Amino acid sequence: MMSSLAATQLVPLAEELDKNKVTPGVLGFIVFAVIGVAVWFLMKSMNKHMKRVDFTEEPEPSAAPVASGEARRG
Repeated sequence: MMSSLAATQLVPLAEELDKNKVTPGVLGFIVFAVIGVAVWFLMKSMNKHMKRVDFTEEPEPSAAPVASGEARRG
């Protein structure tokens, strides 16, 4: 009941707005363009960092005995 009352009160406010004048304008375009450029730079940086990552999962020979020795003591 309350939501229908609120909706009927907002309808006249929406009709008062001129649909030709309500636009994001130049500022909206500039903000959107800056966000797009920022995402492009972040993706470029991420790709550069991901190329440097080595995904081999071979344990180091010196690290394996130390880890197993500590596990027996604890």
